[in-house]
Amino acid sequence: MRVSLSNKTATLLYLLLSLIPTSAYPNETGVRVISAETALLGDDYVLTADINYHLSEKAIEALNNGVSLFWTYQFKVQEHREYLWDNTLLEKSFRYRIQYHALLKMYRVSNESNGAVNNFSTLQAALDLLSTLRDYRLIEKTKITDKETYIAGMKITFERDALPLPLRPVAYMNPQWYLSSDWYLWPLKK
Repeated sequence: MRVSLSNKTATLLYLLLSLIPTSAYPNETGVRVISAETALLGDDYVLTADINYHLSEKAIEALNNGVSLFWTYQFKVQEHREYLWDNTLLEKSFRYRIQYHALLKMYRVSNESNGAVNNFSTLQAALDLLSTLRDYRLIEKTKITDKETYIAGMKITFERDALPLPLRPVAYMNPQWYLSSDWYLWPLKK
């Protein structure tokens, strides 16, 4: 079935579509690992990474209304093999929670793995803490040999299952809640 629009109808449709605010279209939201690298520090390889957080309007609104948001930082180190699948030497993770305290007008960032808590007066300052990872102990030097090639990886996953139950179906259907990064891979420098 072919539908043809008159010039008047097409012009009216174009004008109506141009009146829709750009915020109605999905914009680039989510988390992206910008850079990550490892370096030898003492007896360990440590990770330094820069991450970009761009929260959607819905996520910011939920956060400011008392909903805690959780992200899990996942790490892996694999020995690259030519003929078989890569051998995983390390898989570990830790989890951050960000929440807003309306009475204090403060954002609180908690590292759920080690119990560290930081308070911030602005959301941007809280996200800045989440955006930088410095000298994170990744793997011991003794597990790495000079003969092999290794690949390190990092991914940040937004925990939609940690949202309150009434919000979860919306979070799975609405692209504004897709706040996870892809795997960021790089060669482990020896």
